[in-house]
Amino acid sequence: MPSIPSNLRVSQISPLIIQSEIRSMSVECDRVGGINLAQGICDTDLPASVADQAIEAIRTGQNIYTRLDGIAPLRQAIAAKLLRHNKIKADPDSEILVTSGATGALYATSLALLNPGDEVILFEPFYGYHVSSMLSMRVKPVIVPLAPPDWQLNLHTLRQSVTSRTRAIILNTPSNPSGKVFSAAELQSIADLAIEHDLFVITDEIYEYFLFDGNRHISIATLPGMADRTITVSGLSKTFSITGWRVGYLTASAKWIPSIGYFHDLTYICSPAPLQCGSVAGLTQLSESFYESLSTEYQQKRDQLCRALTEAGLPPSVPAGAYYILADVSRLPGDTAHKKARNLLAATGVAAVAGTAFFADGRGENTLRFFFGKKPEALDRACEALKNLG
Repeated sequence: MPSIPSNLRVSQISPLIIQSEIRSMSVECDRVGGINLAQGICDTDLPASVADQAIEAIRTGQNIYTRLDGIAPLRQAIAAKLLRHNKIKADPDSEILVTSGATGALYATSLALLNPGDEVILFEPFYGYHVSSMLSMRVKPVIVPLAPPDWQLNLHTLRQSVTSRTRAIILNTPSNPSGKVFSAAELQSIADLAIEHDLFVITDEIYEYFLFDGNRHISIATLPGMADRTITVSGLSKTFSITGWRVGYLTASAKWIPSIGYFHDLTYICSPAPLQCGSVAGLTQLSESFYESLSTEYQQKRDQLCRALTEAGLPPSVPAGAYYILADVSRLPGDTAHKKARNLLAATGVAAVAGTAFFADGRGENTLRFFFGKKPEALDRACEALKNLG
């Protein structure tokens, strides 16, 4: 008898979405008891005041849903931080939304502002979650490669990528995975293009405090003509080493916040209430020296891992920001980046991510991404293991 197609099947988009290679490598690393330089989990200690305030909030019963835009003290603290560090003036009651991580902010923004069939420009190397989020909403990601080794923007290539269906540009600066920090001139070129073609710019700035060699972070929303068309996404996961807390935020024009807030409420309800309280303590009690020390500490870690990779014969592309390094692993055995990553794990106990997770069209097969946001003892062990690769 002929088989009858079943209605019990996955969606049309499901075959295009696979488990993150980052999480796959974390699972494999755990299985063999390795050192995880694959997933950016940031296992360094969080500030004591942040932990203490979250615990106090739990003990005093602040364990219920918050308003869909987050608790007022956190929105006010974010507004003060945005003005002080980003030069963005945002009304805490109408232009700020507390979200379930920066990922929740991006997802809710995309649901609110984009339609199936729209095109969105992203820069390569890209963060896989950005691309997968677009695919999950039937939005077409259009990839614009940046030129290695410094990942320079080619404005001509960017212009050629704009079509009548383009609705937005997704920007990540400092960037995961390359550590690219977009320059003032590059940001101005992107802004000019967005204004010319009437595009949104969704900018993920979660690594804004991880800057090296005197590089400066600029929020594109501060450029002329960009305030109303820019959704600035960030979060506290990386800054305070609380990646599991899922406390992110975005700021945008008051005309967009109600729709974005609706979809965030629909999907996540709210960021965890007591952890929002802990985040307030970080934003209001930590001095400027805390943020300055992040750059100093992580630049030292970057240099340590770059030296180890160089000695191992895996030449790194030295990042200007964030806490990831892309390295050339041509010398490792394996005909794909996937196999090279697993061979490296087997040989050294160090987990890294296949570069193909960050590139399109089969690029990245000789590249691995390494994460250096680790406690000193773990990073020391990883670097020694890499140096002994031979």
